Amino acid sequence: MKARLSILIVTLLLILPSRVSGIGPDTIFSDLQKIMERVADWQINNFTYQKTGNLHDYGIDAWTNAVLYAGMLKWVQTTEVPSTYLDWLMKIGEENEWSVPANFADYPKYQYYHADELCIGQFYLGMYDRYKKDAMLHAVQERVDWIMNHPADTSMRYSNKQCWTWCDALFMAPPVYVHLARITGKTSYLEFMHTHFLQTYHHLYDWTNHLFFRDDSYFGKQEANGTKVFWGRGNGWVLAGIANILELLPKDSGLRPFYVQLFVELAAQLSKLQDDQGFWHASLLDPDSYPSPETSSTALITYGLAYGLNHHLLDTSYLPVVRKAWKALTSTVDQNGKVGWVQPIGADPKKVTREMTAVYGVGAFLMAGTEIIKLIE
Repeated sequence: MKARLSILIVTLLLILPSRVSGIGPDTIFSDLQKIMERVADWQINNFTYQKTGNLHDYGIDAWTNAVLYAGMLKWVQTTEVPSTYLDWLMKIGEENEWSVPANFADYPKYQYYHADELCIGQFYLGMYDRYKKDAMLHAVQERVDWIMNHPADTSMRYSNKQCWTWCDALFMAPPVYVHLARITGKTSYLEFMHTHFLQTYHHLYDWTNHLFFRDDSYFGKQEANGTKVFWGRGNGWVLAGIANILELLPKDSGLRPFYVQLFVELAAQLSKLQDDQGFWHASLLDPDSYPSPETSSTALITYGLAYGLNHHLLDTSYLPVVRKAWKALTSTVDQNGKVGWVQPIGADPKKVTREMTAVYGVGAFLMAGTEIIKLIE
């Protein structure tokens, strides 16, 4: 209890600039809520999608939008907000008939295996927890069962999308398996997830730098300064994905020590790579070549670090890192609620501008803000 109280006191002093550190927690909470609502409102009012699409556009069920839905759901389930947000999420699910995309059903290399197609399942299963409607569960469980019952090509070359051959996949798919295990009580989902997570870990994790390569096409490549290529958002996906796994994994699971250790390792390394303003950049080891702030990586990493603080996986030395990160994130939001500096869809570091926004960046922002709210509640 004393440790938790100490974290709360330090958080109240650190989470906002010093000029307002004397105000009460109710005011801090209110300010957080206002910016979260402004961001969510802007995105809803500027939300466009196609009824059908593929992984790399804005189809209603694409991973891009799925990150937004999942982030918004985390937020509305954490605190009291107007019912309009849940109503909007329900409308999205119903319009999509709670279905999972099948963009590559006739394409042998992908078929139904592609991890990005499962990302929407995080939103559906979160809604199932709340409403217990079978339609919210059925398509996700059906897809995952199909994958588990049809052994995949186990090659870890990036060209093979039947396995999790790129680090983003560790956010997109594993939490869905863990969530299904929690709902159904079937440990086979956990066993499958862990086996495939380990495959990706052993293939893409760099034990020297304690970071993940995006995929094997980056082995041997170098940045302009001679360092290895480690993508900011890619490593953000991994940290956030592990946080989501730990959130759903049973407390007594024998798998927890591995994920906790990896989470702490990755968090420690990423915290060292934050810039003076609180941002992470598109390139983690060569920020000078990509000097612009990058919001999606910063939001995903902030979410992970704040989650670690809230669940006592990280000590209070991370509080200044999170404080700077949240201050940086709020600076990316304009007066209308638009989140800027979001790198477009990609696989490696690219240049970013203030005008660039994307739904997955907003979803990551809402995820980060949700954990900040928990820190000060």
